[in-house]
Order: sequence, then C-alpha cells, then structure tokens
Amino acid sequence: MARAPIKTQVQLAAAELRARLRNTNTAKQFGFELVEASPGRAILSMHVDERHKQLHGVVHGGVLAALADTAGGLASYMAMPRGTRIATIEMKINYLEGVEAGSVEADAQVVRVGKHIAVVDCDIRDANLRLVGKALMTFFVGPFRKNRKKRTS
Repeated sequence: MARAPIKTQVQLAAAELRARLRNTNTAKQFGFELVEASPGRAILSMHVDERHKQLHGVVHGGVLAALADTAGGLASYMAMPRGTRIATIEMKINYLEGVEAGSVEADAQVVRVGKHIAVVDCDIRDANLRLVGKALMTFFVGPFRKNRKKRTS
C-alpha cells in the first residue's frame, strides 16, 4: 500500500487533532481552538472571557498553563507516529504579563524527541503579540502499558 504524501499526512494528523480537541473536556471547558499544526508544532488559541479570570480580573495562571500544556501535548503528538500516546511528565511556566481581555495564543514547538521523552518550548502571547508566558515541558511519548497493576499503598 502506498503512503500518503507528507502534506496529506500532516493534514490528516491536524484533522485528527481538531477532533481530539473537540472531545477533550479541558479544551471544551476553556474554549481552546487549534490554529495550526505541523510536524513538531501546534498553535492553540483561546478567546478570553470571565470564566478564565481570577479575582484581580486577569486570566488565571492555571488556565494559561492548561493552554500551554495542551499545545505542548499536541506538538509532541505531531512529532511522533500517529497513534503514539502522550502524557505530561513535567512543566515549568513563567507568567510575564497579565491578560485582561482579547485572546491568547500558545505556540508550542518540540525541542527534542528521544526514545520515550519529548521536550517542548511554548510561547504564550496575547492579541497584541506581547509575550505573556513562557513554558518548558517534558512529555512521555510511546505506548502505555496495558493491564498495569495499581498500587494499593
């Protein structure tokens, strides 16, 4: 069987990501949308509204972290063979500016992929293109063990 051209493979993978995003509770709750996807890269956006804000009227850091984490996971997925499982291992984020309104975009790019680990860098920008957050994440990539025994202690 002949393989689809690379551009078609990327388009298929991006369509799959859009479908996955529509079925992800976090993405649905916060209104994350896929802007762009290419090998090792994913860009997500979110229109800021009241549900995203904390007490002082700016987007809650946890919402920005969720946006970056989701973009990073999707970027990792785009760097791997389709069907690879992705799970966040670690995330570090710096919040640089408060966001009161408009939109926010997370641009995640894979820095390195190893046998079971992907490292991703993510810039978070507001509608004025200000860098409002910077994240560095590590993801597990590969198959998850089936029928894993649960710890009882």
